Amino acid sequence: MANVLIVTCNKIRDINCVSCLKCFKAAELKDGEFAKYDEVNIVGMCGCGDCPGLVMPKLTLVLEQADYLERDIDAIHFGTCVLKACKTAACPIDLEKVSKMIKTKMGIPVTVGTHNY
Repeated sequence: MANVLIVTCNKIRDINCVSCLKCFKAAELKDGEFAKYDEVNIVGMCGCGDCPGLVMPKLTLVLEQADYLERDIDAIHFGTCVLKACKTAACPIDLEKVSKMIKTKMGIPVTVGTHNY
């Protein structure tokens, strides 16, 4: 089972995706970017750290808390809301660069996107 942390956009999450229902639906159905897993367990959701892109310090805190609570995180997904923010709202996060940084510094694979709804 893949224990997944979803990183969401602080600015548009509850505007376009109220309560992240779309991400939870996609995970349950193994739809969209979750299709690659045999089983999916969403262990947490966190905001990106807000603009101008404080995702690395935010993830450091989340991973420290996950370790304290003995919760494994096998993969990180940037929510579709973050992808939309980058494409339509001039979000300053360079998803390719940040994904590589997370994989290198934290050793956790990263997927950009969660669903196509």
